[in-house]
Amino acid sequence: MSYLVLVQNGIAQGLIIGLAALSITLVFGIARFPNAAAGDMLTFGGYAGLFAFSATHSLLATGLAAIAATALLSLLMYYAVFRRLAGRSAVSLLVASIGVAFMIRAVLGVSFGHGQLVYEIELTRPYIVGGVRVSPLDLKLALIAFVTLAAAFGVLYMTSIGRQMRAVADNSDLARVSGIRPQRVMASLWLLAGALTAIAGVMLGMKTIVAPEIGWEILLPAFAAAIFGGIGSPIGAVAAGLILGVAQELSTPLVGFTYKIAVSFAVMCAVLVFRPRGLFGKAEAVR
Repeated sequence: MSYLVLVQNGIAQGLIIGLAALSITLVFGIARFPNAAAGDMLTFGGYAGLFAFSATHSLLATGLAAIAATALLSLLMYYAVFRRLAGRSAVSLLVASIGVAFMIRAVLGVSFGHGQLVYEIELTRPYIVGGVRVSPLDLKLALIAFVTLAAAFGVLYMTSIGRQMRAVADNSDLARVSGIRPQRVMASLWLLAGALTAIAGVMLGMKTIVAPEIGWEILLPAFAAAIFGGIGSPIGAVAAGLILGVAQELSTPLVGFTYKIAVSFAVMCAVLVFRPRGLFGKAEAVR
């Protein structure tokens, strides 16, 4: 298999991992806990997009429907669970997010079964670029991913609510006394986190299959990317996701498809040992 093909597949996989990792790192940076429900929110987005695509056969409508449904679920999770646990330890919130993840997975399994569903996409002639076959669908999905990332970074760095999110992430106590309303920030955070996982779920579903377990399988590389990029660093999460995606695909001829996920954990362990703050993380001093 051509290494250029592996790189192409790795970029697509890396964008999925990067979107999920960005959702995880935003929640960790602002809400201060690792959200283990991100993977199953991604699964929910895959299912929501699947039914929207079956009805419309439009990528735009599919993406918008998945974003709306998953963002609403994410906001519901916040008000039903995480808002009530505000002020508890990070471990308590982590355990609660694991419970939410199992609940989402169980509901999806009972509602749609555990069989594999697929997006019924028409086959199209690939483009030949430098001797490499490039699928038009891959180009469209990459465009959707980049537009989503651009919109997310636009919200974070060019809007008032984005500045408030970053202020809370830097110093929540100072942000509160400065007049920033934490409930508004948290609601916006969970809407944004849901939107990111929705697009990741649609991309993963179109590239592979839709089943209740797909989110769990992508969650572990997403956590690895969030740590690799530097917890709390949005740019780092996306960059690390792309690096891990390409690294996993390039390792496939050596370790096989089943074990390529081990590459993510090898990288994560190396980062924790040699650069604990990650690629873009900041070293912090504690007195």
